[in-house]
Amino acid sequence: MANDTNVLTQIQAALPGLSKSDTKIAHVVLADPEAATHASIALLAQQANVSEPSVNRFCKRLGATGYPDFKIWLARSLVAGVRYISQVVDPEDTVTTYPGKLVDNTVNALLLAREQLPLGTLEEAVEHLDAADRIYFFGMGTSAAVAQDAEHKFFRFQTPVTTHTDPLMLRMLAAGGSQGDVFVFISHTGRTEAIVDAAALASASGATVISLTAQDSPLAQVSHCVIGLEAPENTEDYLPMTSRIVHLVIIDILVTGVTLKRGEPCIEHLARIKESLLPTRLPLNRKRTKT
Repeated sequence: MANDTNVLTQIQAALPGLSKSDTKIAHVVLADPEAATHASIALLAQQANVSEPSVNRFCKRLGATGYPDFKIWLARSLVAGVRYISQVVDPEDTVTTYPGKLVDNTVNALLLAREQLPLGTLEEAVEHLDAADRIYFFGMGTSAAVAQDAEHKFFRFQTPVTTHTDPLMLRMLAAGGSQGDVFVFISHTGRTEAIVDAAALASASGATVISLTAQDSPLAQVSHCVIGLEAPENTEDYLPMTSRIVHLVIIDILVTGVTLKRGEPCIEHLARIKESLLPTRLPLNRKRTKT
């Protein structure tokens, strides 16, 4: 199945020539493709009133290696937006159309990310972050906002944490890294030269390098731990949107993983930090007097 092939379009075009069992499966998928991205092979077979091997054969006829691969391609098709009018904002769009398009596109990107979550790699990243003496988050452009969000959340763990976006500062801190330091580089494309160079310097310094980036990118190649997710978004031509949201969710996953790993003492510490904010907030039922 080619990368540019939309599964829903392919199924629709193939309908006239499908066998009876394949037709049943096709109708179930086309009726609710989002549900199909979450359904087990047993559930889909039950809904179509066919056997599980029939579902697997259906997927392979479309070019997938099996049902899990088919679900990933189906999720990608939803992100591409063929199921909807368009997920790309058109010049003629108004407030009645473009907000829904953007929300749908983001939701579908998150569904695709969930299908691709590299659980083993996430666990490895949590291990590194939990054991770190110091943590650095680096990102540039839109990824800088993700790095700053990570700093805001990770400082609560009582581990020194910082983020920088200046290219020269990135290089100096990376070159000055040492064993026990963990550098987290965030880049959707993994091809930003300053980020890749800094990651290589950090790796050479003996620090651990974690990257949240495209698999097999230049950044991934100089990292020890690669959280590679495909967010089908052309950031060469368009403002990054869904890829940024996906990266923010990955940061939340890492924060949660470290919290759970550290257990009750960490939760109590986080509670104390949260309680320290209570005096800064107005009561819920208090109304401000107009002046």
